[in-house]
Amino acid sequence: MSFNPRTFRNALGCFPTGVTIVTTLADDGSPIGVTISSFTSLSLSPPLVLFCLGDQSSGLDAFLRAGHFAVNVLSDEQRDLSDRFASRKEHKWKDVAFEAGTGGVPILADCVANFECSVVDVHQGGDHRIFIGRVERMHYSETGKPLVYHRGDYAALTSGIE
Repeated sequence: MSFNPRTFRNALGCFPTGVTIVTTLADDGSPIGVTISSFTSLSLSPPLVLFCLGDQSSGLDAFLRAGHFAVNVLSDEQRDLSDRFASRKEHKWKDVAFEAGTGGVPILADCVANFECSVVDVHQGGDHRIFIGRVERMHYSETGKPLVYHRGDYAALTSGIE
């Protein structure tokens, strides 16, 4: 059976996901950030998470060399940040509020959750790399709604959270 990549992507889009920006530091200490939706928990004990980053991603080399990363789970009010960090534009970090977390990685303000992680392992997975991280610190909001992506566009979460 052959797969048409566009059809496969459309089928995967039927599964709604949260939207995150993963962050780390470049060799020169400058912040790196990329919007992703391929983030999940892996283990409760030890506390492990994973995210996937495409082999063509502009930030891949920095993530491969970094010892730490952060996963910033965006709120439904941060769509503009999602769009900004999904692009290849320069100056993504202009006027973006963040603080230094574990290993100095950028922790974005006003997210519904932030996970500060040390890199445990990286695996090749087709045309992506799978980054596994041990959660060293985390923060979350008891209020607010996450930014959701479904069928190639942002979607509203309408019940169950407030």
